[in-house]
Amino acid sequence: MTDSSRLKSTIYVAGLDNAVNDQILADVFLPFGEILEVTIPKSELPSSTDPHRGFGYVEFEILGDAKEAIDNMDQSELFGRVIKVAAAKPQKDSNEGLGSKTAVWESEGYLAKHAVSEEDRIATGPGREELEAIPEDPMQGLEGLDVAGPQPV
Repeated sequence: MTDSSRLKSTIYVAGLDNAVNDQILADVFLPFGEILEVTIPKSELPSSTDPHRGFGYVEFEILGDAKEAIDNMDQSELFGRVIKVAAAKPQKDSNEGLGSKTAVWESEGYLAKHAVSEEDRIATGPGREELEAIPEDPMQGLEGLDVAGPQPV
């Protein structure tokens, strides 16, 4: 089974109660078809006392079974909580989008889109003559202005 077809037959289940575990989730979705795998991600925070993060994934053997599970179980109640059931989306690369570990301007896509050639930078930037004309000391030329207030005419 290819990764894309495997993803299409996987559903995302959100709003899970803390009492729900892999076996319970598998039992709930078993009437819709053969289940290959059930995953409920655990919390990554060491201080967390929750058994999981409140969502999980159920992978069906057949795509039609996954669609039927979505149609029948979305907005249903499980352990007193309304659950959301939808098609699973592919996991984002850790280097793209919100929550990535790198800055946007360090990604290859951003650099390719916003790259400026050296010729353009020289053409639009200040010339050497302009840089030399800027005084180094911002107080230069203010020597005679040692009295505050309006000047008499």
